[in-house]
Amino acid sequence: MQVWLLLLLPVVASFYLPGVAPHEYEKGDPVAVKVNSIKSTETAIPYDMYSLMVCYPEKSADGKLLYTTTKSGKVKVRGEAENLGEILWGDAIKPSRYNLRMQVDVPCQKVCTTKPKPTNVEKKTGISIPLKRLKKRIDEGYRGHLILDNLPVSEVYIWESGVRGLFYRRGYPLGVPGNRTSPSIVYNHLAFTVKYHKPEDLPGWRIVGFEVVPYSINSAIIDSTCKTGEDFEVGQQAPQLLTITPPSEAPKALSWSYSVKWEEDPEVAWSSRWDHYLRSSDASAANIHWFAIVNSLMIVLCLSGMVAMIMLRALHKDFNRYNNPDNEDEAQEETGWKLVHGQVFRKPVASRMLAVFVGSGAQLFGMSGVTMIIAMLGFLSPARRGSLMTAMLVLYALMGSLGGFVTAMLANMFDERSWRTIFTMGFWVPGKAFGVFFVVNLMLWTQGAATAIPFGWLAGLVALWFFVSLPLVVFGGASGYRLAALQHPIATAAIPRGIPAQRLTMHPLLLVLCAGAVPFGAVFIELYFILSSLWLNKFYYVFGFLGIVFVILAVTCAEISIVLVYFQLCYEDYRWWWRSFWYAGSSGLYLFLYSIYYFATNLNMHSLASIILYFGYMGLLAYVMFLVTGTVGFVSSLVFVRYIYGRLRVD
Repeated sequence: MQVWLLLLLPVVASFYLPGVAPHEYEKGDPVAVKVNSIKSTETAIPYDMYSLMVCYPEKSADGKLLYTTTKSGKVKVRGEAENLGEILWGDAIKPSRYNLRMQVDVPCQKVCTTKPKPTNVEKKTGISIPLKRLKKRIDEGYRGHLILDNLPVSEVYIWESGVRGLFYRRGYPLGVPGNRTSPSIVYNHLAFTVKYHKPEDLPGWRIVGFEVVPYSINSAIIDSTCKTGEDFEVGQQAPQLLTITPPSEAPKALSWSYSVKWEEDPEVAWSSRWDHYLRSSDASAANIHWFAIVNSLMIVLCLSGMVAMIMLRALHKDFNRYNNPDNEDEAQEETGWKLVHGQVFRKPVASRMLAVFVGSGAQLFGMSGVTMIIAMLGFLSPARRGSLMTAMLVLYALMGSLGGFVTAMLANMFDERSWRTIFTMGFWVPGKAFGVFFVVNLMLWTQGAATAIPFGWLAGLVALWFFVSLPLVVFGGASGYRLAALQHPIATAAIPRGIPAQRLTMHPLLLVLCAGAVPFGAVFIELYFILSSLWLNKFYYVFGFLGIVFVILAVTCAEISIVLVYFQLCYEDYRWWWRSFWYAGSSGLYLFLYSIYYFATNLNMHSLASIILYFGYMGLLAYVMFLVTGTVGFVSSLVFVRYIYGRLRVD
């Protein structure tokens, strides 16, 4: 077993491509610093950095303003979003006021002083709304995020647990939260450390690290002593306090500054500059992933043993007994699954919806599989912001032909051939997803969140659905309808047969609940890292491990459905069509229950908007898992039932 795991190590470790071409800088060249959204794990709602009382960027190189002012006085800085995935993920990348030049140290540089004009309401109450908003974001644990040469800024800590090393945490806190006895503190000075590397046989230098240490310095000290070219001890200054009440103690203005220190790092090459970020993620612990895989393999081996026992012993014995003409007495006394051979292929209730469910699951399964392959090849690394989400959306639209084809084939088999079935499938998952997304997006828009997708991007998302996904669904359906319907190996009896009373242990609800726990148990450890990536703003890049877990999940779903369908038929209950889907699909229910447990033990969300956001998206994710795993269980059970009854000799 150890040798086998070592052979798989290069595959599951995967690799990543940096996502951009390297850029060489000469000494003194300007290096652009961009700002991203501010994010907090306590709310999961990102906001635009420029929604706070900070310094706005100056004019661009061609002299154009980088921001506009609305009639209400609100300033909007132009963004630089590259793809739809960045928008959906809440990345609002915009230019900043920080001016960095290659290998030019800056002891202290004042950026600006922000002093918002009070509105009529603020004049009456005496409370500044921008100051109140800034204090609220600090108390909610928001962190600022900057980008330099496609590298995110990070705080660096010494990691003492286990092997000593550096721990990188993305972003920096906006300040220190206050309480009833002490005021909040604003981090208004950022001490940057930029690391660079000299490539061999190439002119210039490449940036390989971007670190920050935030400080709080009284604005009066910044105004008087923070000057370019003069030494400035940032760690020995009085902090900038932030109070709202009483209004007389609230700061009238805030000054912002930064310092820059350049360090050469000959040990880190440009191609490996992301390694520090990725190793600092919880998902980088390979031993945990191996434990999860071994745990999953044990479940698969147990199920495989049961399937092998059914196929090699029970079925082989049944075939010999039923198909051997010398055993006429036993053949005439039909028992078990052979007794329902005339009923097993009877059309199920709501057969059209079953075709829709399986077709939707096939589309999602195809999207997941292709996305996994592309990610394992390294094209969806964290360096490519928004690429994973964009790839999933595009691949889902392209897989519409697969979903339409599978739906049409099943509709033909159930004699439910109609374009209504195909269009229902084309609207089923996207309609529900768009409904959840629209409600959440409306709520985020009222909150002013960065993840509130603009109307133009929303129109593009709808266009992707109606003009790419839906036509491909229709094309796949038309292709499936052109083919002949699948013929069952045994004819269906004209009169339905009664189903004998079943044991309590064969109750459908009990079997469904027990069956779903098996696939979920094979993947729940990996789910922890995935949820941490989604809700705790951590990197997830071990797509090789995820690919193995995905295969194990599919095998587990197939085997548990086959085993339970066989036992069900042995007890002369031929209503297996929908149950084969529910047996494996119920793992989606366990995912949603696990999301409740994860919310209670790992998250600290209190606002209603954050709770709606979390459970809205987790409910949608659980429904997607229900469709994918249910489709795998149904298709494998269909193949199994057709196989065993195709080999049965019936007079």
